[in-house]
Amino acid sequence: MASQSSYKYYSNLKEISQVRSIAETLMLNPRVRKISVAEAYELACRQPGVAVTDLLIYPKQAARLGLPEGARVFNDCHGKVIGRTATARKFYNRIPPLEKRKIEGDLREAVYQMEKHDLIKAEAVVGLDPDLMLKATFITTASDAANVFNWLVNFAPYDLLQDEYRQSKVLPIQDIIIVGFNEWSCNDPYYTNIGQPQLALVDEKHNVIFNLGMRYFGERKKGTLTLAWTSGMRLGMAACHGGIKEIDFSDCEDPVCRHLGKRSIAFYGLSGTGKSSHTNSADNGGTLPRGFSKVILHDDAFQIDTEHKICRVWEPSLFDKTDSRDLNHPDWPYCISLMNHALIEVEGRILPLGLDVRQANGRAILDRDLLGTWVNRCSFPRALAWLMKDSSLPPLLKYRDNYLAVAMGASLVTQRNRAENVKEEDLLKLVFEPFANPFRVYELYKDVDAFKNVLDSGADCYTFNSSAYWKSSDTDLEDIKLQDSLTLQTAILTDALEWQPWELLPGALLPTRDSVEKLIPGYYDKYDPALRINAGKYLELLKNRFQQRQEYLMSSDLQTRPDLLKQLVDTLNIIA
Repeated sequence: MASQSSYKYYSNLKEISQVRSIAETLMLNPRVRKISVAEAYELACRQPGVAVTDLLIYPKQAARLGLPEGARVFNDCHGKVIGRTATARKFYNRIPPLEKRKIEGDLREAVYQMEKHDLIKAEAVVGLDPDLMLKATFITTASDAANVFNWLVNFAPYDLLQDEYRQSKVLPIQDIIIVGFNEWSCNDPYYTNIGQPQLALVDEKHNVIFNLGMRYFGERKKGTLTLAWTSGMRLGMAACHGGIKEIDFSDCEDPVCRHLGKRSIAFYGLSGTGKSSHTNSADNGGTLPRGFSKVILHDDAFQIDTEHKICRVWEPSLFDKTDSRDLNHPDWPYCISLMNHALIEVEGRILPLGLDVRQANGRAILDRDLLGTWVNRCSFPRALAWLMKDSSLPPLLKYRDNYLAVAMGASLVTQRNRAENVKEEDLLKLVFEPFANPFRVYELYKDVDAFKNVLDSGADCYTFNSSAYWKSSDTDLEDIKLQDSLTLQTAILTDALEWQPWELLPGALLPTRDSVEKLIPGYYDKYDPALRINAGKYLELLKNRFQQRQEYLMSSDLQTRPDLLKQLVDTLNIIA
């Protein structure tokens, strides 16, 4: 088997953390009933707050899951909190001993409350490549069955992959345990309280997460992925909150393209930066050469194995926002489950209405088949692309200095969005999210080392500005069209661009006028940094943004690696 039980993993059983011991004792209680995906579906359909629609679950997946013929998609509405709550997260291995003891006691009390309910558990396989599979168990109340169903189909029910799992590579990693208890009550001001107390306790060293007082499915999904990514990191791989696809040019009509062979490109960005658009585009807006073929690994989560030059996927499904999907959107036939959607009656049929009509952050679990051809492993990436909304940056940069490339990824700029449960005023603030991964629970220098290793192993690195670029001020901007970004992506894959140094940022390159104008006429007049109106103010903004990057890195745990920190910070100097 792949991951290991506590008994097999710990040579000294005294090394098991109290958090894992509490979770495992609950998991092994014979009163906790193990259920299948079909049983979870049946329970969920009877759950208060869940409405069964007239939209069929994607038939191919419904049959695979053993659901009844004609099984229909249900919609689970969560109430006030419709996103992840970062303030509720506590990291067990970072808190002082007295705080640990307090939390351990509160966990025992929570489980005591929980065991008065009808409890269920389900088992899944996280990871679909035979060299990277982990077993996970989710324990919760029967009243949380919708989240159990969603969790099972977001990953893979253990029963469906047990033969493959038993033959998979044995890993020095513990099985994952997730505990959810929505009905948790606690009036302790130590815990986040948004109408009810909330706690997401992470013990990444022992592969356990407790979600207390948290209904939103994203907490379960991203919690499980957090432990999976961290497990991959413990195995020496780079953890990627991003999308990756592989383009095969071998059968292209153009002989110049045919010699390119297979090339993978990976995109890193948070919601709204174009990660899925870049990864999932059928043909890069019509710019890929005739005869190409494409496979997609995933648009959200994977691991890069630099030792074996391979990338591996964690999930068989997509957890997508539906704010741009109307009633006639072609993705609905691939739907498996919904949450936080409005419903509408159309000629006697009850159907989900996307477009975030009911509230922000409506979500759907969709089958990967909608992406076309998918794989569970793909080739090592030829290119990594940081996607960020930063009006001081031109549409595309390439890095010839790997330390600068990593520094830009480690200080990736973004803005909060309604996929996260934050205050309205916080949505306006620029924030840093290293490598676009808010689920990192280990030291930042470990990600820096991992991505530096990926680049030193042969990947090139780029930044796409996915919003708009300074025209005359930080409010008067040149919009950067997705079509132009897709064209530039194809140009990267096909070696169609030539590069020249950007004098303002040593180590960074801009596409040359001649090479880019052949692809996007008028590009240089629009986006040449030298043509910014109010150039002095522009330079001031650019310096400020890069100074913020430096300050962010200097305030991080990279302080424990002073030589590495200096190499990164020194590359982030704007030269006027």
